[in-house]
Amino acid sequence: MNEAPDVRLTAWIRGRVQGVGFRWYTRATALEIGGLSGFATNLTDGRVQVVAEGPKESCELLLTWLTGPDTPGRVDGVTEIWDVPRGAYPTFEIR
Repeated sequence: MNEAPDVRLTAWIRGRVQGVGFRWYTRATALEIGGLSGFATNLTDGRVQVVAEGPKESCELLLTWLTGPDTPGRVDGVTEIWDVPRGAYPTFEIR
């Protein structure tokens, strides 16, 4: 049985997501899920951008967390796109 190829998830999270530990918890959740690399960064318009690369199932788990009730602050919405991974990230970091 072949393993599914890795994917790249880019998500933009809007709401009250800056200054509430959102990036820290996103990184902790990504590391807990395992197999993910990428980053979480604040954008100047108040959103947080998350880029995660790894197994599709792991990226889907992270997206479920991002859109769920357990995130810090308040998430009003998430826009996501899926792509092929670029392999540019050695770990999951906060930027």
